[in-house]
Amino acid sequence: MPALSFAPAVSLLAAFQRVSPVTPLRTFMRATEEHFNPSRLAPHTPQVRHAQDAVFAAGATGPHQLCHVLREPGRGRTPTIVLGGFVPESTEQVFLLRRFLLRSGDVYYINYPRNGFSLDLLCAQLDDLVEELTAKKQPPVLFSVSFGGGLVLEWLRRARLAGRNPALAGNVLVSPVACVADLIAPGAAKPATLLGRAVKPWLGTGEVREETVEKSRVIFTRMFEAGAQNKASLRLLMTRAELNRLYAGVMGAIRGINAAGACERVRSLAGMAAPTAYFQPGLLPLTAAPTLIMYAEREETVLDPGSPTRFALTSATQAYFPGAKVRTIANPFGSPVQHASLIFHVANFLPPLAAFYAARKPAKLKPKPKVRAAA
Repeated sequence: MPALSFAPAVSLLAAFQRVSPVTPLRTFMRATEEHFNPSRLAPHTPQVRHAQDAVFAAGATGPHQLCHVLREPGRGRTPTIVLGGFVPESTEQVFLLRRFLLRSGDVYYINYPRNGFSLDLLCAQLDDLVEELTAKKQPPVLFSVSFGGGLVLEWLRRARLAGRNPALAGNVLVSPVACVADLIAPGAAKPATLLGRAVKPWLGTGEVREETVEKSRVIFTRMFEAGAQNKASLRLLMTRAELNRLYAGVMGAIRGINAAGACERVRSLAGMAAPTAYFQPGLLPLTAAPTLIMYAEREETVLDPGSPTRFALTSATQAYFPGAKVRTIANPFGSPVQHASLIFHVANFLPPLAAFYAARKPAKLKPKPKVRAAA
């Protein structure tokens, strides 16, 4: 892909109409910071392991189902835990938000294993990580996207059932998908959404055929490339090196997930409770932590019109998350914001995210007033 050219001016103007006018400056600043302060991403060795050890001891899971947790050190004391969707992995999901998140604290990326998945083990790993950070007096913000949002909702539901109240600094849900009915209407002969058509063949109990695996890969590739089709806009969002790295990461994940990994992820989704199913005083609210819920202006390629999660979180928001804010993210400059489009519409997501994280910063102590000596 050619590098960004500053001429002719007409081409630049056409590109600017599709993205925020400040985006090229953000891209330049991010690339400069990356050059002088490169990423220090590394595997995280958990200091607390008793929840995941208990799951292993039960004998229903194996090490191949353990999620990979990566840590990138930040500057503040409010860490963020990122849980992505089916694809891409969390490291690519917040590709253009990394530097923003690092200003508040360390970022922990939870990447799901490619050859297996266990909902019980994921919840246990989240238990341990939140406990570890809380012990350091650094309660985290949970930042979840699509399927990751469903995992967070299920984790919070299980905590409430167990009588626990995990310490969180905040909770961000981007286009959450928490049950199969969010993608496929119950009883529907044919899914109404593209993602629903990709997921449905995996819901049976028999062995998944290789052609089903390939068809799903094609659908996920098509969904990603649909967002990447505006080359002019992307050259303003990312450098050529960033584009190449992002594409390689996303395609690597799509091709690397095998039939067992995909099947266990989808069946975990099928085993999660829809939020409408636990609308009862004993289980709500899920958490009192400040919560930001964001939906895209165009969710119809992924979410079924009757999505119970969207219905619950938008019509009874305060019952699930007291004081939560729900935002519809739109792009006034051009291409509409699609489901969980944190990469291609990062500038549209940034304002509500910036306001949310600004409110999470510890208040500065005011200096004590000086006492004047009596005359």
